[in-house]
Amino acid sequence: IYSICSVFMAKTTHIAIVSGPGFSHLVPIVEFSKRLIKLHPNFHVNCIIPSFGSPSESSKAYLKTLPSNIDTILLPPINKQQLPQGVNPAVTITLSLPSIHEALKSLSSKFPLTALVADTFAFPTLEFAKEFNALSYFYTPCSAMVLSLALHMPKLDEEVSGEYKDLTEPIKLQGCVPLLGVDLPAPTQNRSSEAYKSFLERAKAIATADGIIINTFLEMESGAIRALEEYENGKIRLYPVGPITQKGSRDEVDESGKCLSWLDKQPPCSVLYVSFGSGGTLSQNQINELASGLELSGQRFLWVLRAPSNSVNAAYLEAEKEDPLKFLPSGFLERTKEKGLVVPSWAPQVQVLSHNSVGGFLSHCGWNSTLESVQEGVPIIAWPLFAEQRMNAVMLTDGLKVALRTKFNGDGIVEKEEIARVIKCLMEGEEGKGIRERKMNLKDFSANALKDGSSTQTLSQLARHWENSSEV
Repeated sequence: IYSICSVFMAKTTHIAIVSGPGFSHLVPIVEFSKRLIKLHPNFHVNCIIPSFGSPSESSKAYLKTLPSNIDTILLPPINKQQLPQGVNPAVTITLSLPSIHEALKSLSSKFPLTALVADTFAFPTLEFAKEFNALSYFYTPCSAMVLSLALHMPKLDEEVSGEYKDLTEPIKLQGCVPLLGVDLPAPTQNRSSEAYKSFLERAKAIATADGIIINTFLEMESGAIRALEEYENGKIRLYPVGPITQKGSRDEVDESGKCLSWLDKQPPCSVLYVSFGSGGTLSQNQINELASGLELSGQRFLWVLRAPSNSVNAAYLEAEKEDPLKFLPSGFLERTKEKGLVVPSWAPQVQVLSHNSVGGFLSHCGWNSTLESVQEGVPIIAWPLFAEQRMNAVMLTDGLKVALRTKFNGDGIVEKEEIARVIKCLMEGEEGKGIRERKMNLKDFSANALKDGSSTQTLSQLARHWENSSEV
């Protein structure tokens, strides 16, 4: 009786989180909050959400599903006229700082805030933590390898002259697979750009927080995590709590039933799922090559197609206005109707990856998609487009050996012959079998980390630390 009473009498610990702009940054930090309150119900989370436009339909629908002890504060959208060409998410945060400060001030007038947790793009908001007597934490929705690079970046900036892409020797981060300069994140590829300056600024700010919560798990990145824990003699308090991904039931996410009912009719492990995430887009030329490559491979496929753009992340910035299917090569849908299904813009990815007919995933290697593929044991064809996706591709192919990587030609295009080759290799080749076995082992490790293993124990340590701090 005493233990039951003590649960109900436990003091509520309030934390505030600040999301980065865009669905792919909102989901990881909110899913972290959901996991926190599921394991520790005495926490209450206040989620502050900046944006550079009205929330997308997917964001609105997602926010409606949140439990009662997560409150959301949607900030007034930024005026798009204020934004420079090619939106840098950090700019959105900078312009939202007065609104974020006002929201925190309002919250702290009602109850003490124990901690302020900010997405990496929202790093400037952590300056407010001291003002409201809260601890400051980064939530990084990226890999430990990317975090290692960020912490190493100020030193690298001093040591290297010229552009990183011109380096002849690989960069060796402790505990990580060697990395070529061309595979560093997109913001670092032009050192005179505002994006690079922002990346450096963020890298320097990370080390000043009270702790870093990271969406990865020990068994997947043990070398990088151990090296980070020893960084500057344990200066950084690191909390690997992943894999944290979005879950949903089959019924609630695929109202049309089209994707999943089509998959139901396909043989086990026979379908290649093709998707470039919530923001990735291809040029018209590349769409033509991908269509031809899929046809040439002779494999079954489910392709989430977007209208073409010459900007690789166009879907982040603008809602789709045109029917993507009209951009396919003439006759493609008719010729492949027995083998493939093309769906416009969106598919219920977690449910697709968990379907027993899916045997491979042609992916941009965004970290959310990477972790979802890990949890479902689906091997990857790595086709990175932007952000830190090339780094993720290197880790998956060279480090974990659970992916094959596409080769781009001199014009930055993956040609149809290369596409067909890599698909056949993954779906029916000997190399593909080995990759599949290693990915299934990683799936087991990820399940154990979340069941009662490393990630659950780490999250409990963090929750206890916050509870103890709120009592002081």
